[in-house]
Amino acid sequence: MNAEATTEKPVLAEDTPHSAEFHITSYPKFLRLALRLCTQGSWTFYAWMIFLTCVALVGANAWAVQVRDGMIHTAMTDHVSWGLYIANFTFLVGLAAGGVMMVIPAYVYKDKDMHDTVIIGELLAIASIIMCILFVVVDLGRPERAWHMIPLIGKFNFPISMLTWDVIVLNGYLLLNLHICGYMLYKRFLGEKPNPKWYVPFVFISIAWAISIHTVTAFLYCGLGGRPFWNTALLAPRFLTTAFCAGPAFIICVLQLIRKLPSVSKLPNTGVAEGSIRTLAAIMRVTILINLVMLISELFTEFYTGGSHSTAARYMYFGHHGMNALQPWVWTSLVCVVVAAILLLRPQIHKHMTTLTIACVLVFVGIWIEKGMGLIIPGFIPSALHEWVEYVPSAIEWKVSAGIWAGGLMIYTLLLKIAIPIFTGQTGAVSGKQK
Repeated sequence: MNAEATTEKPVLAEDTPHSAEFHITSYPKFLRLALRLCTQGSWTFYAWMIFLTCVALVGANAWAVQVRDGMIHTAMTDHVSWGLYIANFTFLVGLAAGGVMMVIPAYVYKDKDMHDTVIIGELLAIASIIMCILFVVVDLGRPERAWHMIPLIGKFNFPISMLTWDVIVLNGYLLLNLHICGYMLYKRFLGEKPNPKWYVPFVFISIAWAISIHTVTAFLYCGLGGRPFWNTALLAPRFLTTAFCAGPAFIICVLQLIRKLPSVSKLPNTGVAEGSIRTLAAIMRVTILINLVMLISELFTEFYTGGSHSTAARYMYFGHHGMNALQPWVWTSLVCVVVAAILLLRPQIHKHMTTLTIACVLVFVGIWIEKGMGLIIPGFIPSALHEWVEYVPSAIEWKVSAGIWAGGLMIYTLLLKIAIPIFTGQTGAVSGKQK
């Protein structure tokens, strides 16, 4: 949301140095306003939050059962030790990276239209990273033993343990985005222009961090020599291209919902510029085609050369002696991505919102499957001992996963509920605007 793009844009004062006493009194006001904004709304808002709360509680109950009885309730085995939780984690790392990568056109290329989506993308990154951390936690059989990782009390095992890398990059990325979004919102609340020296350096660090978290995640997979399905140099580039597809797809859908909000649609100019949707659609059009080219290249290598390295790919696409649990997933993903690519080639697609929305949903679903069931699971089948054990997520795993998604969507909804009124100038500490 970029209030500067509205007709009745709020007049922001120049950044003024304030004393500590000023912030001691004004910051609690900002927090109280945020609390009020995220707890007030229409019946639609309450219905949405009640629905998410119910799903989250179901997930919490399922996780409590898993913690009580152990991982026996999941479908994971010694052969397939990463399942639905790590599949969702992998996808959400990309979604978080994709959200912040929208910052590049805004700050590197000075695209004013993309300033509309910066805060929305960064808030999406916060919600996604929180979900990533939760998926890692539920994947731990004994989460209470995480204290063993605390330095001084336990042993951090850096840089040997992959889990310590995840702890560093995920928490670092979360802190970066919390600082950027918090500072921007606070300055908007005060009615002042943000001081670039307090957020621009962190924005560029977050861009590099966004690339690194997804690249590191890809390296963790393709660096495992005992899993030939992941041993491809294209894994990291494909992670980045799919992040550039899934992130914009989700943001475009969010932008369309925001434009329909009564509080936003009543403004002379919603602030959600058409130019930002056009740019996001153009990014998706290019990246999804690059992703398809790399996918075809991988399929050619796997199926033309043959050999034992293509065993997992053959199983995933065509099954193996009656075992075909992954076939519906991977073919659904392929159809979704191909159809979405065709739809995105439509000229001026940003003016055809129905087509664009369908393409975004297909991209989101297709890449969620591709980065989850189509990437993590086949890496374990067959196992390193050449034993064939299929994996079908259990009901407990589905419930826990749904609960985490509901919790993440709840966080994202509340963050948007705070950010939109402040960025559009509907409320703030400026005289006469605090409601």
